[in-house]
Amino acid sequence: MTAYSVLDLSPVVEGGDIARALSETRLYAQAADRLGFTRFWLAEHHNMPGIASAATSLVIGHVAAATDRIRVGSGGIMLPNHAPIVVAEQFGTLVALYPGRIDLGLGRAPGTDGATARALRRYFDAADQFPREVLELQAFLAPPVEGQAVTAWPGAGSGVPIWLLGSSLFSAELAAHLGLPFAFASHFAPELLMQALEVYRRGFRPSEALKAPYAMAAINVFAADTDAEARRLSTSMQQAFAAVVTGKPGRLKPPVDDIAAVLTPQQLAAVDSRLTHAAIGGPETVRTKLAEFAATTGVDEIMVTGMVFDIDARIRSLEITARAAGLA
Repeated sequence: MTAYSVLDLSPVVEGGDIARALSETRLYAQAADRLGFTRFWLAEHHNMPGIASAATSLVIGHVAAATDRIRVGSGGIMLPNHAPIVVAEQFGTLVALYPGRIDLGLGRAPGTDGATARALRRYFDAADQFPREVLELQAFLAPPVEGQAVTAWPGAGSGVPIWLLGSSLFSAELAAHLGLPFAFASHFAPELLMQALEVYRRGFRPSEALKAPYAMAAINVFAADTDAEARRLSTSMQQAFAAVVTGKPGRLKPPVDDIAAVLTPQQLAAVDSRLTHAAIGGPETVRTKLAEFAATTGVDEIMVTGMVFDIDARIRSLEITARAAGLA
């Protein structure tokens, strides 16, 4: 049976603030916990006024403290932005606080623009060191060995499960080579999904971490009581996509009745290309779309995401999704 999980970007809505966004993320995670989703992940983005999860490990702790069962993790930590030992210490701390419930998903992109990468004291060429830094991080999380000069305390021997995340073939190949679980960002970069899954499965090498390939793919889901209302809810995400494409990210805007009256034809085309994999509709529509996505991809786990403006509607969307997925 396909597992289902949730990716949250902790959206900061127009008229709201960071405190509200983090409070709503907590409520959203509690709903996911109650509804039977497997994991709840948060993403690292910087210089984005509409996303409150830049300090990702802190928000993971905030969510884990407010939930009981669900695994909480990063989707992902952008490793080029951080020294591996610091990531090991942060996630070793999280595992000590919330044993058996923490995931560490790693990305290769900086999660921002060049100027912000420089402000982080990291540079785009750090992505070229990603394979080496993954190995370094694995070593810091492993049990310490005699003569080891530097040890991550906490972190060493913590057994934090590492995932590799990607929107291209690079991380699929690396995850296969290292024998790690792989998650593809098909919610915003759908073009290479099937090819990446094939590369990962074909090249997978069993490891101490994983004996057989385990793949996850993300899909945008906007569920409501009717197809029309779900389409309306999705217009907040469409406006957000268009803002990023034009280099003007902002806070999440409320939904509109006619998205064509708000976005240009060029923006609409760009948004539509990102929503290739989406389940937008009432309960039956969402059930059908999720089943089709599961059958087409054959993934072990589906991660749903959807930036809905109103928290009550966001939770309602999750409730409908859980029933459509057979969780509740």
